[in-house]
Amino acid sequence: MKAFFGLLLALFLSIPGGDALAQITDLNSAINKAGRQRMLSQRMAKAYFQIGQRVEVERSKKILDASVSLFDRQLVELKNFAPTPEIKDNYLKLEKTWLAYKDLLVGAPPSPDNGRSVLEISEQVLALAHQGTVQLEKQSASTAGRLVNISGRQRMLSQRMAKFYQAIAWGVGNDKSPGELEKARKEFSAAHQELAAAPSNTQQIKESLDLVKQQWLFFENALNQKAGPDKRPQIAVATTSERILEEMETVVGLYEKLK
Repeated sequence: MKAFFGLLLALFLSIPGGDALAQITDLNSAINKAGRQRMLSQRMAKAYFQIGQRVEVERSKKILDASVSLFDRQLVELKNFAPTPEIKDNYLKLEKTWLAYKDLLVGAPPSPDNGRSVLEISEQVLALAHQGTVQLEKQSASTAGRLVNISGRQRMLSQRMAKFYQAIAWGVGNDKSPGELEKARKEFSAAHQELAAAPSNTQQIKESLDLVKQQWLFFENALNQKAGPDKRPQIAVATTSERILEEMETVVGLYEKLK
């Protein structure tokens, strides 16, 4: 039964089986999971906005439910692993903000009013999740820790772009949303170039980054489409954002194994 649940989570999250469910064993593993919390903060909002628009409803519900469960599980692991009082304190703060966010996400069917609150609190959860990731990276003396953080942040940016696109499409975005979407696009492109140039890249990492680059072309093309009433552009963003996330999860996992 446990193996079946793990398979379901891996399917819904497009994450290589086992990685998301394994306990934290070392600092690189902790940085990976802390970084994944950043991504999940954005992915849950994206899924919520898609459900609100009736975009890929069943798949979006599965993504939301699985993301909530994984965020819960990883938060417990990160609190338990926290190697310093400062890091532990940050995760206690994240826990409080997360409870408010979770209540919005699952407490009632999606509505535009709640959607605006989801957009706002997703930023607060992201800020605390990012703080934890940076704190953990500072505990690492290896180059691998930095690469896990940067590549992990790419996962977040993929979902952040989709989040703002869907928020704008649903009419719940704010005046900052278009600028934040454009900023995330530039950051993703720049970070990909940095990762591609990393001296410690193995052949497998190089090949995986090439696959990400291919998916990025599809995702950018989807983001360039103006959202419309027929929902086809929104569906394109929903599907391509998941594909690029899947490829980035592979890259992060490879960097995590570097010493």
